[in-house]
Amino acid sequence: MSVRRFRVLGTVQGVGFRPFVYRTAVGLGLDGWVANVDGHVEGEVAGDLRAIDEFAARIRTGAPPLAHVRLVGLSTAHAVPCRGFHVRRSAPGPARATARDVPPDAAVCDACLRELYDPADRRHRYPFINCTDCGPRATIIEGLPYDRVRTTMRRFPLCPDCASEYADPGDRRFHAEPVACPVCGPRLAWADQRGEDALRAAAQAIADGGIVAVKGLGGYQLVCDADDDDAVSELRLRKHRPAKPFAVMVRDIETAAHLARVGGTERAVLTSPARPVTLVAGLRRHSLAPQVAPGVPRIGLFLPTTGLHHLLLDEVARPLVVTSGNLGDEPIAIADDEARRALSAVADGFLTHDRPIRARYDDSVVRIADRTRITVRRARGLAPAPLPLAVTVPLAGAGAQLKHTFTLAGDGRAYLGPHTGDLSDAATYAAFRRAYDDLKRLTGIEPEILAHDLHPGYLSTQWALERPLRGIAVQHHHAHVAAVAAEHGVRGSFLGIAYDGLGLGDDGTLWGGEILVADLSGYRRVGRFATAPLPGGDAAVRHPSRTALGHLLDAEALGTPRPSPGLVRRFTDLLDPAEVSAVRAMVTRRVNCPRASSAGRLFDTAAALLGLADAVGYEGEAAVRLEAAAGTTHAVPLAHKIVRLGGLWVYDSSSTVADLLERRASGEPVPHLAAAFHLTLAHATSGLVARAVEEGAPRTVCLGGGCFVNGRLLVEVRRRLRAQGLRVLVGGEVPVGDGGISYGQAAVAAARVAKER
Repeated sequence: MSVRRFRVLGTVQGVGFRPFVYRTAVGLGLDGWVANVDGHVEGEVAGDLRAIDEFAARIRTGAPPLAHVRLVGLSTAHAVPCRGFHVRRSAPGPARATARDVPPDAAVCDACLRELYDPADRRHRYPFINCTDCGPRATIIEGLPYDRVRTTMRRFPLCPDCASEYADPGDRRFHAEPVACPVCGPRLAWADQRGEDALRAAAQAIADGGIVAVKGLGGYQLVCDADDDDAVSELRLRKHRPAKPFAVMVRDIETAAHLARVGGTERAVLTSPARPVTLVAGLRRHSLAPQVAPGVPRIGLFLPTTGLHHLLLDEVARPLVVTSGNLGDEPIAIADDEARRALSAVADGFLTHDRPIRARYDDSVVRIADRTRITVRRARGLAPAPLPLAVTVPLAGAGAQLKHTFTLAGDGRAYLGPHTGDLSDAATYAAFRRAYDDLKRLTGIEPEILAHDLHPGYLSTQWALERPLRGIAVQHHHAHVAAVAAEHGVRGSFLGIAYDGLGLGDDGTLWGGEILVADLSGYRRVGRFATAPLPGGDAAVRHPSRTALGHLLDAEALGTPRPSPGLVRRFTDLLDPAEVSAVRAMVTRRVNCPRASSAGRLFDTAAALLGLADAVGYEGEAAVRLEAAAGTTHAVPLAHKIVRLGGLWVYDSSSTVADLLERRASGEPVPHLAAAFHLTLAHATSGLVARAVEEGAPRTVCLGGGCFVNGRLLVEVRRRLRAQGLRVLVGGEVPVGDGGISYGQAAVAAARVAKER
């Protein structure tokens, strides 16, 4: 008889891995045991050596659907002191453990759904149904090893039936830590009603046109009837969200396909265990309230994540707007008293329950562009699953200011924390600090280094500099492209294209349309967009017409043709004369008028000139409207010019702006011009890249920055670069916008530390 000790690293707790090991060992006739130890799984097996080898092979390749096996180690052990195979109680880990994986939440599985709708099953219509293949994980975990006593389910003692399932290695709920039933588990509440009565009362409130705050997996959600335009409009008014599209939850994939164009890639993402909100094109306006996504032919759809969502959709029998339970940019509410305090003026009632939420996780958001998945927001269902990163010293990335995330990294992988939002809000900043401390405790990573942005005004930068750790400053756009390179395992140098709104450059100016030759440890700038003034600074971001005026009134263009005074006057006549006068004074005197080489602000300019956005209610709205106007329209590119300036290749956008204004004045339709603008940026990008490659730049290209959330831009740029024979990469798991900055910062810091050694 041979005896081996095994150790399995990866996402192997809270995903049914120990039951899987038990069944595998028993099936092969092996004796031994398995247990959770700290953040991994350990055990011993005894028997025929060939059977042990087969055991090791199966646990490497046949793990449960939510598990991710990173490493299986075998070593010689002493004789196993028992017969048969057993699942032991979890053992404490060593004082200094390796980094531990925290499993993300997973949507309710098909097996549980069958039970949910089976009148003969004891969990018939139980909203909190789950098993080892589904249910809450990251949102309820208080500590590792992952056992019920270290989750928010510890306050619900198991009834005899649930205890029997929990202890039976052959049962689907063997050591399913959130396991519960109507007898022993959490219960719904609506005012003084409980259980089914609470569910029906909430559903009736929604059907009657009300707004209901629902306690979801990672926080409260605001819910209303997506077919009721009055209800949706009222939600916009109360939530202070005038224009940003709402996500819509639908019963099944067939309903999603009825509402919008759902291709194979969208179908796979929508039905995945993560159940992210998926931005889908081809919205059929007749079936949803116009105020769900005003002015945008694309909608965020997602399928139910819990039994509660399934039951609520069944009761209302219509698609539901399901959006974050917060006001403006505040963090979503997770505690019951916090929710009532923050949402009492928004919600007509609260459908809550008595299972506490430990960690705040908003809904994840992805979109598909030409069969490529782009992560817009990494949160529930995706975070904090580990990502690859070559790192040996524990460190953290502090992130940016908007769409904020943080990253913890150690032992060869990184944990990108959940989306927290805009750090300028005090409550969001507090939520970030709590989430950082919680994930640090759970993963066991104690950073020795903190990477941060160059911008001293970012609260994330200030927070990092206040910590008694070594700080490493990482330029914003280098972090964008480094995130893409690190996710794809790029070794050596690459060509980075970073297009976004604004980020501080290493020369103290504002960047945003950058071509970089880089590796993970450093970069050099080889190309950029021409700079243009931002009259009023941050005010220009909120008012695209100001950015457009900055382009039109700029006296420092690079010598290309300027719009005629008459055309400029036709545009300014549409605006407030006092506003035009103030902007003209700022541009002329160069007062409160910083210059920026920003692709994002050029999108704002084009949208304003085409009458699509004078002022915006959310970040990126002008670009969203411009992409919506372009659709799939074919067009002829606008004028564009690339010049050599100060040792860099520069796209001179003034010729593009002039041509756009002239073609608009000649009566060319807005959709044609919107499409022409996207094509022009793609042509200009391929021209900048071609010149850089001619001068020896690498042929692997990494696309980063929030502008590449724009599917039309991404597809057009990638098509042209591939036609040049280049390898083109874009973020998939890591958010392409500022939500991926922290991962890029961690990658850069890790590379610099490695280079020092």
